[in-house]
Amino acid sequence: MATNPRGIPKAPFVDDIDSYMKSETSEATLRKLTETVSKYKFMENSRLQQRGSLEQKIPEIEKTLALVEYLCETQGSEAPIKTLFEVNDTLYAHATIPPTKTVNLWLGANVMLEYTVDEAKELLTGKLSVAKKSLGDTVDDLEFLRDQITTMEVNIARVYNWDVKQRRQQREASS
Repeated sequence: MATNPRGIPKAPFVDDIDSYMKSETSEATLRKLTETVSKYKFMENSRLQQRGSLEQKIPEIEKTLALVEYLCETQGSEAPIKTLFEVNDTLYAHATIPPTKTVNLWLGANVMLEYTVDEAKELLTGKLSVAKKSLGDTVDDLEFLRDQITTMEVNIARVYNWDVKQRRQQREASS
């Protein structure tokens, strides 16, 4: 079975509904197709959450990287840096940063590490490029999943219509 680059299976399109329906009953086929749609929708919801998380992380990484780059530029200076420090989304405090060669980065999971300014810049640049690539892959996966869900919904409609047609033919034959 064909997949996309990240292993999501491609939904098969039922070309010949008559030969497809010879192996199973319409109820079993509809149940199987509906289950597949549910799996695709679960993957879609997972990717939507991942996209939301990445869309929050990328601006934070960019903001932190801009600050670290500014610290790199002012590294030779002896004058302290006066700035506003973000305490919360809408709360800022005045801060004076003495000349420094190191920064502490919050890595998550209650972990904060001290890096030199150059190491921090390299780390953040790498994390930013990985996050942007991951966001691009997630958006591609969402588009792919949307196509697969549509294909499976078309398959369900075709099987249902085939079943209605078969029942109608049986009724006409019996009367």
